[in-house]
Amino acid sequence: MKDVTETGRGCRNAPILKERGQREVFCGLTSIIWLHRKMQDAFFLVVGSRTCAHLLQSAAGVMIFAEPRFGTAILEETDLAGMADAQDELAREVGRLLERRPDIRQLFLVGSCPSEVIKLDLEKAAEKLSARHGPHVRVINFSGSGIETTFTEGEDACLAAMVPTLPETEERQLMLVGALPDVVQDQALDLLGRMGIGPITVLPSARADDPVDVGPNTVFALTQPFLGETHAALTRRGANHIPAPFPFGEQGTTAWLRAVADEFGISDETFAQVTDAPRARARRAVAQAAEVLEDKSVFFFPDSQLEIPLARFLTRECGMQAVEVGAPFIHKDLVGPDMDLMAEGPVFAEGQDVDLQLDRARAARPDLTVCGLGLANPLEAEGLTTKWAIELVFTPVHFYEQAGDLAGLFSRPLRRRALLRTEAAE
Repeated sequence: MKDVTETGRGCRNAPILKERGQREVFCGLTSIIWLHRKMQDAFFLVVGSRTCAHLLQSAAGVMIFAEPRFGTAILEETDLAGMADAQDELAREVGRLLERRPDIRQLFLVGSCPSEVIKLDLEKAAEKLSARHGPHVRVINFSGSGIETTFTEGEDACLAAMVPTLPETEERQLMLVGALPDVVQDQALDLLGRMGIGPITVLPSARADDPVDVGPNTVFALTQPFLGETHAALTRRGANHIPAPFPFGEQGTTAWLRAVADEFGISDETFAQVTDAPRARARRAVAQAAEVLEDKSVFFFPDSQLEIPLARFLTRECGMQAVEVGAPFIHKDLVGPDMDLMAEGPVFAEGQDVDLQLDRARAARPDLTVCGLGLANPLEAEGLTTKWAIELVFTPVHFYEQAGDLAGLFSRPLRRRALLRTEAAE
């Protein structure tokens, strides 16, 4: 396939349709579901309402006898009305929690819509609680509110809040930034290690005692395209970003690894020796899964901020045609390299006015619509084939060994639709 960057036809400078209207997304509390699994000695305490608690329990599917690493400090009517000192109540709850769970080393106070509406100062609370319970427990606050945000920004806010607490270092090092499933992270570390790249740190780390520091000789590579605030926080600490397409599919993974390898002066021979075999496996896997995707059209509603890298993967590696690529926010310092690799054609939309986007999707009648859960069933009822966007966040899809699975996530809805039509015809 011809590289669009050679012809200057990339989409980085394409016009962007900016929309501000009704949105259909989950709030940032959803990110706790994958963060609490990643950070083994952390606890996420949401300061919110019973609705927040119900969201977390239903999303996580926690068994009744399980002891999860998240919970909700519920704001009662007296708190919301200002009749009780919510700071004192929170301090008592945290004290009880830490007494009951001495394994907790990091405690995250997570703001919600209710706590932000009443302007509860969780930053001040975190400072006081850190002074009281440190150094054994580090208390950090971040916002998981759904006000003007989307659900993946919960992770971004969490990691950005951690950056100022990281120790300073002068050591030349690589930092991988973004929560990945352990099996995927191990694959990335193995590839980089076999090239001779190191030392490598990971944010977020599995445990509070894992050595993660930052300084002017730190370079960092993002593994998720929704980490804009974390990118800014690391830059303020003097670290330098390695811009690259995100590691989705064979081409995206190769470009991401190549950017890191170039930063560390890795030779072409070493790079090829490490990547040739997994690249070939990824190409075969993608080709097999993507047969049904060739020449099909796809429409992305804004949801997770994965939309642009995924559109690049589908158009370049699976032969699809992107009609519209909507994203909650378009941060070109992050997704610009992916846009450079996309041919002209799709509409890029930032933000959401769901009624207008529904009208455009109905007019386009794409072969596949990638959208949130709330839109999928109605669109299916109208005869459109849909893919749940949130599944792409919870499923391992990064790097070479998951490239075929990623293509399969998009091809399965089309195969299912074709099978249903065949059965109906019979």
